[in-house]
Amino acid sequence: MSRSMMQAAVTMNQLQNKLDMIGGNLANSQTTGYKARKADFSSLLSQQIDNMNDPANAEGRSTPDGIRVGSGARLGAVDLDLSHGAVKDTGRKLDTALLDKNHLFEIQTPETRYTRDGAFYLSPVNDGEDVMLTTENGDPVMGENGEIVFEEGFDDVTIETNGQISVERGDTTENAGKLAINDAIRPQLLEPAGESSFRMPDLAEAGYNAEEIMQPADDEGNVLRHGALEQANVDLGEQFTDMMTAQRSYQFNARTLSMGDQMMGLINQLR
Repeated sequence: MSRSMMQAAVTMNQLQNKLDMIGGNLANSQTTGYKARKADFSSLLSQQIDNMNDPANAEGRSTPDGIRVGSGARLGAVDLDLSHGAVKDTGRKLDTALLDKNHLFEIQTPETRYTRDGAFYLSPVNDGEDVMLTTENGDPVMGENGEIVFEEGFDDVTIETNGQISVERGDTTENAGKLAINDAIRPQLLEPAGESSFRMPDLAEAGYNAEEIMQPADDEGNVLRHGALEQANVDLGEQFTDMMTAQRSYQFNARTLSMGDQMMGLINQLR
Protein backbone atom coordinates (compact mmCIF):
# COMPACT_ATOMS: atom_id res chain seq x y z
CA MET A 1 0.00 0.00 0.00
CA SER A 2 1.41 3.43 -0.94
CA ARG A 3 2.07 6.07 1.69
CA SER A 4 -0.80 8.28 0.50
CA MET A 5 -3.23 5.36 0.61
CA MET A 6 -2.10 4.48 4.14
CA GLN A 7 -2.59 8.08 5.26
CA ALA A 8 -6.08 8.14 3.73
CA ALA A 9 -7.06 4.85 5.40
CA VAL A 10 -5.86 6.00 8.83
CA THR A 11 -7.61 9.36 8.50
CA MET A 12 -10.89 7.76 7.37
CA ASN A 13 -10.94 5.61 10.49
CA GLN A 14 -10.52 8.67 12.71
CA LEU A 15 -13.12 10.66 10.76
CA GLN A 16 -15.58 7.83 11.39
CA ASN A 17 -14.97 8.27 15.12
CA LYS A 18 -15.78 11.97 14.78
CA LEU A 19 -18.98 11.19 12.87
CA ASP A 20 -19.99 8.77 15.63
CA MET A 21 -19.39 11.50 18.22
CA ILE A 22 -21.50 14.00 16.23
CA GLY A 23 -24.24 11.38 15.96
CA GLY A 24 -24.20 11.04 19.75
CA ASN A 25 -24.55 14.81 20.15
CA LEU A 26 -27.50 14.93 17.76
CA ALA A 27 -29.19 11.94 19.43
CA ASN A 28 -28.94 13.68 22.82
CA SER A 29 -30.02 17.14 21.69
CA GLN A 30 -33.20 16.75 23.76
CA THR A 31 -31.56 15.05 26.76
CA THR A 32 -31.78 17.05 29.97
CA GLY A 33 -28.40 18.36 31.11
CA TYR A 34 -26.43 16.77 28.25
CA LYS A 35 -23.07 18.36 27.42
CA ALA A 36 -21.90 18.23 23.80
CA ARG A 37 -18.57 16.68 22.84
CA LYS A 38 -16.08 18.29 20.48
CA ALA A 39 -13.28 16.55 18.59
CA ASP A 40 -9.78 17.89 18.01
CA PHE A 41 -7.53 16.32 15.40
CA SER A 42 -3.73 16.17 15.39
CA SER A 43 -1.25 15.28 12.66
CA LEU A 44 0.62 12.03 13.17
CA LEU A 45 3.60 13.58 11.35
CA SER A 46 3.75 16.37 13.96
CA GLN A 47 3.49 13.77 16.69
CA GLN A 48 6.47 11.90 15.31
CA ILE A 49 8.53 15.11 15.04
CA ASP A 50 7.72 16.04 18.65
CA ASN A 51 8.79 12.62 19.88
CA MET A 52 11.97 12.27 17.81
CA ASN A 53 14.23 12.93 20.83
CA ASP A 54 12.37 10.62 23.20
CA PRO A 55 14.92 8.17 24.72
CA ALA A 56 12.41 5.37 24.19
CA ASN A 57 12.84 5.78 20.43
CA ALA A 58 16.42 4.47 20.65
CA GLU A 59 15.38 1.14 22.18
CA GLY A 60 15.91 -1.68 19.74
CA ARG A 61 17.08 0.62 16.94
CA SER A 62 20.23 0.14 14.90
CA THR A 63 19.92 3.50 13.12
CA PRO A 64 20.27 7.05 14.49
CA ASP A 65 17.28 9.00 15.76
CA GLY A 66 15.46 10.87 13.03
CA ILE A 67 12.10 12.18 11.92
CA ARG A 68 9.79 9.30 11.17
CA VAL A 69 7.06 9.78 8.56
CA GLY A 70 3.57 10.06 10.00
CA SER A 71 0.46 8.52 8.52
CA GLY A 72 -2.54 10.83 8.27
CA ALA A 73 -4.36 12.38 11.22
CA ARG A 74 -5.81 11.05 14.44
CA LEU A 75 -8.46 12.12 16.91
CA GLY A 76 -6.28 14.01 19.37
CA ALA A 77 -8.85 14.70 22.08
CA VAL A 78 -12.57 14.74 22.77
CA ASP A 79 -13.45 17.76 24.90
CA LEU A 80 -16.63 18.51 26.82
CA ASP A 81 -18.47 21.70 25.94
CA LEU A 82 -19.38 22.88 29.44
CA SER A 83 -21.31 25.96 28.38
CA HIS A 84 -24.66 26.36 30.13
CA GLY A 85 -27.71 25.02 28.34
CA ALA A 86 -31.01 26.89 28.19
CA VAL A 87 -33.11 26.62 31.36
CA LYS A 88 -36.74 25.71 30.77
CA ASP A 89 -39.45 26.22 33.40
CA THR A 90 -41.48 23.07 34.02
CA GLY A 91 -43.55 24.03 37.06
CA ARG A 92 -42.72 20.66 38.62
CA LYS A 93 -41.40 21.02 42.17
CA LEU A 94 -38.88 18.18 41.98
CA ASP A 95 -37.25 19.53 38.81
CA THR A 96 -34.05 21.46 39.49
CA ALA A 97 -31.50 23.28 37.32
CA LEU A 98 -27.97 24.08 38.50
CA LEU A 99 -26.87 27.69 38.03
CA ASP A 100 -23.08 27.20 37.90
CA LYS A 101 -21.79 25.41 34.80
CA ASN A 102 -19.28 23.33 36.80
CA HIS A 103 -21.74 22.14 39.47
CA LEU A 104 -22.97 18.54 39.41
CA PHE A 105 -25.49 16.46 41.34
CA GLU A 106 -24.27 13.18 42.82
CA ILE A 107 -26.10 9.89 42.24
CA GLN A 108 -25.42 6.24 43.08
CA THR A 109 -25.80 3.62 40.31
CA PRO A 110 -24.23 1.70 42.33
CA GLU A 111 -20.97 3.46 41.42
CA THR A 112 -20.80 7.16 42.19
CA ARG A 113 -21.75 9.27 39.20
CA TYR A 114 -22.28 12.97 38.59
CA THR A 115 -24.95 14.59 36.44
CA ARG A 116 -26.56 17.88 35.43
CA ASP A 117 -29.94 16.19 35.03
CA GLY A 118 -32.09 17.51 37.87
CA ALA A 119 -35.34 15.66 37.07
CA PHE A 120 -35.91 13.93 40.43
CA TYR A 121 -38.63 11.60 41.69
CA LEU A 122 -39.83 10.01 44.93
CA SER A 123 -39.61 6.22 45.14
CA PRO A 124 -41.14 4.13 47.95
CA VAL A 125 -38.70 2.22 50.17
CA ASN A 126 -38.94 0.15 53.39
CA ASP A 127 -42.22 -1.48 52.33
CA GLY A 128 -43.74 1.88 51.44
CA GLU A 129 -43.25 3.42 54.86
CA ASP A 130 -40.64 5.87 53.55
CA VAL A 131 -39.79 7.55 50.25
CA MET A 132 -36.37 8.22 48.68
CA LEU A 133 -35.30 10.97 46.31
CA THR A 134 -34.17 9.24 43.10
CA THR A 135 -33.52 9.77 39.42
CA GLU A 136 -35.97 8.68 36.74
CA ASN A 137 -34.24 5.28 36.71
CA GLY A 138 -34.64 4.86 40.47
CA ASP A 139 -31.00 5.59 41.33
CA PRO A 140 -30.60 7.33 44.70
CA VAL A 141 -29.83 11.06 44.62
CA MET A 142 -27.18 11.67 47.24
CA GLY A 143 -27.41 14.27 49.98
CA GLU A 144 -24.64 15.67 52.12
CA ASN A 145 -25.26 12.86 54.62
CA GLY A 146 -26.05 10.04 52.22
CA GLU A 147 -29.35 8.98 50.66
CA ILE A 148 -32.29 11.37 51.13
CA VAL A 149 -35.06 9.35 52.78
CA PHE A 150 -38.06 10.58 54.78
CA GLU A 151 -41.38 9.24 56.03
CA GLU A 152 -44.43 8.89 53.84
CA GLY A 153 -47.60 10.82 54.70
CA PHE A 154 -46.34 14.31 53.83
CA ASP A 155 -48.38 17.09 52.26
CA ASP A 156 -45.74 18.73 50.09
CA VAL A 157 -42.03 18.57 49.20
CA THR A 158 -39.93 21.53 48.08
CA ILE A 159 -36.31 21.70 46.92
CA GLU A 160 -35.04 25.10 48.01
CA THR A 161 -32.62 27.18 45.93
CA ASN A 162 -29.74 26.22 48.27
CA GLY A 163 -30.45 22.48 47.82
CA GLN A 164 -32.36 22.05 51.08
CA ILE A 165 -35.25 19.52 51.00
CA SER A 166 -38.27 20.86 52.91
CA VAL A 167 -41.16 18.50 53.76
CA GLU A 168 -44.51 19.90 54.92
CA ARG A 169 -46.74 17.90 57.26
CA GLY A 170 -49.80 19.84 58.29
CA ASP A 171 -48.63 23.05 59.96
CA THR A 172 -45.02 21.92 60.39
CA THR A 173 -42.05 21.95 58.01
CA GLU A 174 -39.15 19.57 58.50
CA ASN A 175 -35.69 19.39 56.98
CA ALA A 176 -35.26 16.08 55.12
CA GLY A 177 -31.68 16.67 53.98
CA LYS A 178 -29.64 18.72 51.57
CA LEU A 179 -28.54 17.84 48.06
CA ALA A 180 -24.86 16.99 47.64
CA ILE A 181 -23.76 19.47 44.97
CA ASN A 182 -20.21 19.09 43.72
CA ASP A 183 -17.92 21.56 42.00
CA ALA A 184 -15.88 20.05 39.16
CA ILE A 185 -12.43 21.65 39.50
CA ARG A 186 -11.10 19.81 36.43
CA PRO A 187 -14.25 18.79 34.55
CA GLN A 188 -12.36 17.78 31.40
CA LEU A 189 -10.92 14.81 33.34
CA LEU A 190 -14.38 13.34 34.03
CA GLU A 191 -15.34 10.32 31.95
CA PRO A 192 -18.76 10.04 30.23
CA ALA A 193 -20.78 7.25 31.87
CA GLY A 194 -23.94 7.32 29.74
CA GLU A 195 -27.36 8.88 30.28
CA SER A 196 -25.88 12.37 30.67
CA SER A 197 -23.72 11.35 33.63
CA PHE A 198 -20.00 11.25 34.41
CA ARG A 199 -17.67 9.23 36.59
CA MET A 200 -14.28 9.92 38.13
CA PRO A 201 -11.31 8.82 36.00
CA ASP A 202 -8.66 6.33 37.04
CA LEU A 203 -6.85 8.56 39.53
CA ALA A 204 -3.51 6.79 39.14
CA GLU A 205 -3.63 7.21 35.37
CA ALA A 206 -4.88 10.80 35.54
CA GLY A 207 -2.16 11.79 38.00
CA TYR A 208 -4.54 13.63 40.34
CA ASN A 209 -6.26 12.85 43.63
CA ALA A 210 -10.03 13.05 43.96
CA GLU A 211 -9.99 16.44 45.71
CA GLU A 212 -8.12 17.97 42.78
CA ILE A 213 -10.90 16.94 40.40
CA MET A 214 -14.09 17.28 42.48
CA GLN A 215 -14.91 19.23 45.63
CA PRO A 216 -18.13 20.04 47.52
CA ALA A 217 -19.66 23.23 46.14
CA ASP A 218 -19.89 26.39 48.20
CA ASP A 219 -23.40 26.23 49.67
CA GLU A 220 -23.68 29.94 50.36
CA GLY A 221 -26.41 31.63 48.32
CA ASN A 222 -28.55 30.17 45.57
CA VAL A 223 -27.00 27.27 43.70
CA LEU A 224 -30.03 25.98 41.81
CA ARG A 225 -33.40 26.93 40.39
CA HIS A 226 -36.36 24.72 41.27
CA GLY A 227 -39.27 24.04 38.96
CA ALA A 228 -36.95 24.12 35.93
CA LEU A 229 -34.58 21.90 33.95
CA GLU A 230 -31.40 22.64 32.02
CA GLN A 231 -31.66 21.63 28.38
CA ALA A 232 -28.83 20.10 26.32
CA ASN A 233 -26.28 22.62 25.06
CA VAL A 234 -26.10 21.01 21.61
CA ASP A 235 -26.01 23.60 18.81
CA LEU A 236 -27.78 21.76 15.98
CA GLY A 237 -26.53 24.16 13.31
CA GLU A 238 -22.93 23.68 14.41
CA GLN A 239 -23.32 19.89 14.61
CA PHE A 240 -24.77 19.60 11.09
CA THR A 241 -21.99 21.83 9.73
CA ASP A 242 -19.33 19.67 11.41
CA MET A 243 -21.03 16.55 10.11
CA MET A 244 -21.03 17.77 6.50
CA THR A 245 -17.38 18.85 6.78
CA ALA A 246 -16.37 15.46 8.19
CA GLN A 247 -18.36 13.63 5.51
CA ARG A 248 -16.70 15.66 2.77
CA SER A 249 -13.24 14.91 4.23
CA TYR A 250 -14.18 11.23 4.40
CA GLN A 251 -15.20 11.29 0.72
CA PHE A 252 -11.91 12.93 -0.32
CA ASN A 253 -9.89 10.31 1.53
CA ALA A 254 -12.03 7.52 0.08
CA ARG A 255 -11.33 8.94 -3.39
CA THR A 256 -7.60 8.82 -2.62
CA LEU A 257 -7.91 5.09 -1.91
CA SER A 258 -9.92 4.54 -5.07
CA MET A 259 -7.50 6.45 -7.29
CA GLY A 260 -4.51 4.77 -5.67
CA ASP A 261 -6.05 1.36 -6.34
CA GLN A 262 -6.64 2.29 -9.98
CA MET A 263 -3.03 3.47 -10.36
CA MET A 264 -1.71 0.23 -8.85
CA GLY A 265 -3.86 -1.66 -11.33
CA LEU A 266 -2.39 0.28 -14.26
CA ILE A 267 1.14 -0.37 -12.99
CA ASN A 268 0.43 -4.09 -12.77
CA GLN A 269 -0.83 -4.09 -16.37
CA LEU A 270 2.43 -2.52 -17.58
CA ARG A 271 4.56 -5.31 -16.18
